Amino acid sequence: MINSLATLDRADILAGLTDLVGTAKISTDETELREASVDRFKKYQAVHGIYDAPTPVAIVFAESTEDVAAVLRFANDNLVNVVPRTGRTGTEGGLETSVVDTIVLDGSRMNRILSVDEENMQVTVQAGVQLQVVEDHLRERGLTTGHSPQSKPLAQYGGLVATRSIGQFSTLYGAIEDMVQGVEAVFPGGEVRRIKSVPRRAAGPDIRHVVIGNEGALCFITEVTVKVFKYQPENNEFHGALVDDMRTGIAILREVITNGFHPSVVRLYSPEDANQHFAHFSKGKCVVVFVAEGPAGIVAATSEEIRRVIAKHEHEAVAPELIEAWFDNLNWGQDKIDAEKRVMLESQHLGYTTEVSADWSAVGDVYDAVMRRIREEYPHAGDLTMLGGHSSHSYQTGTNMYFVYDYRIDCSPEEEIEKYHIPLNAIIVEEALRHGGSMVHHHGIGKYRTPWTEQEHGSAYPILAALKTAFDPNGIMNKGTIFPVTGAIQPAAEHAGSVATAP
Repeated sequence: MINSLATLDRADILAGLTDLVGTAKISTDETELREASVDRFKKYQAVHGIYDAPTPVAIVFAESTEDVAAVLRFANDNLVNVVPRTGRTGTEGGLETSVVDTIVLDGSRMNRILSVDEENMQVTVQAGVQLQVVEDHLRERGLTTGHSPQSKPLAQYGGLVATRSIGQFSTLYGAIEDMVQGVEAVFPGGEVRRIKSVPRRAAGPDIRHVVIGNEGALCFITEVTVKVFKYQPENNEFHGALVDDMRTGIAILREVITNGFHPSVVRLYSPEDANQHFAHFSKGKCVVVFVAEGPAGIVAATSEEIRRVIAKHEHEAVAPELIEAWFDNLNWGQDKIDAEKRVMLESQHLGYTTEVSADWSAVGDVYDAVMRRIREEYPHAGDLTMLGGHSSHSYQTGTNMYFVYDYRIDCSPEEEIEKYHIPLNAIIVEEALRHGGSMVHHHGIGKYRTPWTEQEHGSAYPILAALKTAFDPNGIMNKGTIFPVTGAIQPAAEHAGSVATAP
């Protein structure tokens, strides 16, 4: 917890906000305020009604760019911390109110699709538009964003861009940073900045990336323009195979990708993780999954290459209809979140994930090292009911590894994160960094990977730090997110195993 730096007390902050935007755009409901103090990093505590972060002063529901600018100008003038949010599906503590007397600035009411430009293949939306709404609207026109994170039914565009989101079809369509063409954002002094949408330009550094991935620590995203693509699901072809080990699966993924092919889905599941998704056919083996998508000719060529590469390795084929059935149930919405809550309450059992990335030459070593350390060094390994991982986003130079760990909770709700999630997360981050990879592939740094921010960036860290100094000199934007702050959180590395590499 960080003490407030505000020059006003809570009553005066609330009064100032009311003068700016009116009571209809402000919530001070105690239940809503408590729930706004955390994100899904603390989901087990929240389901038990335990909230240990500072309760915000108010939630302001901005309805326009002008509302956002007014609130940020007020907050900057009075040194009030602001936590921006839209879809509320964050998992790394980025939405947590680590500062006393915080304003939660919510953009979910800014929910209009502003334009669909079919000639130039782009769509412009406000920050609070749900991705599912945009996708449904585009598909009626035979188009798609190509962006499909698991949170698609709930996620909103401001948060997707702010966290450098990635979707399940990224190997074909790219991640959100590949899709964003233009963006509007508001900075702490209330300055509205627009970055125009053009196919490409060489007019200095790509300043879109000051905004993309800023996690609300530099600015508030209000409007986004992204590419769209033709939607041709009738051409989709599905491929699956069982292989004996992760390294064989990694070799298959690597060859398909580095030979120049781009299936929309490229995945490899460890036996343990596969059992959660493919228990009816995985047989205790690793599962390789491909989906070829796009124009018929490209799909045919891609499928031919997938079959050729798989045939080079010992494997057992999986019927395409089994992969297609899995494909049709990838995403989760409020129904699955509610089901997860019931399981947490009824059986004291839950699962978390930590995702990292590494070069092709290192990713197998990262996977093996994490599995070994957790099994041999983590003192509560006996409480784990599942430990595995999968690769789900691949590139010419490497891939990601998405570690999944489920556990029975043998402690109080207040102790759960310290006993389980933080030390497991730390081991995975440490091993990714030790092998030259990245500590986070797509969920963002939030507030719980900041102990490693400087190590992640190394000698380039001053470039990142300079952005905070330049764009948020008073430090009012989402304090403790991305940028380490002493006292913001307990450094996770202290809870890890025998190797503590965090600064």
